[in-house]
Amino acid sequence: MAEPLEGFLLAAGLGLRMGPLSQCLPKPAWTLQGRPLLLWGADALRAHGVRRIGCNAHLLPERLRTVAGGLEVFEEPKLLGSAGGLRPARGHVASELLTWNADVWAEAVPFDRLRSRHREVRPTLSWLLIPHPGGPWNPVWMDEQDRVLPKDVVGPRGPYHFTGAAAWSPEALALLPEGPSEVNDLRPRLPFHLGVVVEPFAWREVGTAEALIRAAADLAPGQEGRLPGCYVHPTARPSGRLSRCILGPGAAPPTAVTDADALWFEERGNQVRLAL
Repeated sequence: MAEPLEGFLLAAGLGLRMGPLSQCLPKPAWTLQGRPLLLWGADALRAHGVRRIGCNAHLLPERLRTVAGGLEVFEEPKLLGSAGGLRPARGHVASELLTWNADVWAEAVPFDRLRSRHREVRPTLSWLLIPHPGGPWNPVWMDEQDRVLPKDVVGPRGPYHFTGAAAWSPEALALLPEGPSEVNDLRPRLPFHLGVVVEPFAWREVGTAEALIRAAADLAPGQEGRLPGCYVHPTARPSGRLSRCILGPGAAPPTAVTDADALWFEERGNQVRLAL
């Protein structure tokens, strides 16, 4: 019998916010510091002893598999949503399933605090929360027993921000329907939804082309961010005069080119250029 699943990276989606970049790579396969976003999440889980890790894949699943690095990839031909994507884990979890979003960069995630509190209280689902930083993100509120309140309900504790890290009990996974489902639709059916509050830690979502360029400049100035104002994939060969360009796998623009607001990548031996 296979070992129980202990971790899961949510990596399926249409990649709409990435625009043309999703014609080249699925979002979790883009790299920072030479490592795919997918593996940043996997390493954050492994740092806390998580062994068997799965992920789901929808867009360009074969390209996600090439960077999966030992993860178990569950293809999702029809999108199942933020909760339904965990259906491959249903019936295959012994204690809890730690989950993370695969389009997020983080060097370290306090999964130990989330897991220990989850095991202590034994809720149906636990969320890792930080104090709300302000901005457009939906606030999360809790009651005095650290129960997460329904969406848009204000309580005595909060506001907090959901980081994306969660611990799912086998009972919560058993509630997943056969078809697509969203976490917010499932929440009213949870007997006990716990919030685990920690101090803010370094993490950032890389969900758009602009976010990828900014992350490269901030986190990998000598690698993907080595061409100011652009993103350079480890396999790309930058040349020409480029501004706000993304050079994807195998990109090699002509030496004499002057270009801006474009994606370059290699496809079947040809150089492809798409407008951002």
